[in-house]
Amino acid sequence: MHRIPDIRDCLLEWVRRGTAGEAADWLLGQCRKIGEGAPARVLFLDFSVALRRTGKAPLRLLPDDLARADRLRPAWNPAGWTTDQAARIALVLSWPAPDAAAYVATLDQIFQSADLGELVALYQALPVLPHQRAHVRRCVEGVRTNMTDVFKAIAHGNPYPAENLDEAAWNQMVLKALFVGVPLHPVFGIDARSNPSLARMLLDYARERWAAKRAVSPELWRCVGPFADDAALAMMGKVLAEGETAERRAAALALQGSAHAGARALLARHPVDLPAGCDWAHLG
Repeated sequence: MHRIPDIRDCLLEWVRRGTAGEAADWLLGQCRKIGEGAPARVLFLDFSVALRRTGKAPLRLLPDDLARADRLRPAWNPAGWTTDQAARIALVLSWPAPDAAAYVATLDQIFQSADLGELVALYQALPVLPHQRAHVRRCVEGVRTNMTDVFKAIAHGNPYPAENLDEAAWNQMVLKALFVGVPLHPVFGIDARSNPSLARMLLDYARERWAAKRAVSPELWRCVGPFADDAALAMMGKVLAEGETAERRAAALALQGSAHAGARALLARHPVDLPAGCDWAHLG
């Protein structure tokens, strides 16, 4: 289990830094009540009113704060969190969690009544919740959503999916990202979790898009390159010969990571200018 009390204390400190003293005092007092055995309805109410109490200004996090977060929970990056999100998760982390099933049951009630903003806070907090493996089902359900902000809260900068989803669920998340137009480069673990099955799925997806005369995200090739076979090389050759600048650069970057014997020859036939600083986040 991660150091939950220390994580909660971090969140309380960051909220105090970004809000009036009265709001921070309210949050600290309610966290204490919840931790000391207040009924669940107190947690539910406080979670609901947190935005009204604290506002939603971005947390003012310094490099030392982010380093501290990473020490408490490796790969946890709260850089984009707001005060209301931090307050809500501080409340959730104050709820006693000796039993995984009971804790998840309480969280389920919060999820069921949560609005969009509350869902974003809950999903981006997956990596700091107690009983990590107990939330896999919730994560799998979350990546099926059609709410882009919720999907990005799970997929972007969040280590939980890479650490906990099985291969099938991970592959579906990556495919869903492309389907809904969400970029892949902020997905934590995108390279480490790439696999041959995902590469095949993405090639099928690209063929379908091309058949329908629709564009394919250049980032797709990132997960294909390391597992490229002859069919993949043929498709990437088409991109190198006919694609726009971002597409050609993406194919070139992907082929640089390919062990296929024909990758270098293909790049030699279709040389691509990769300027300094060109990476998956900056292809244009």
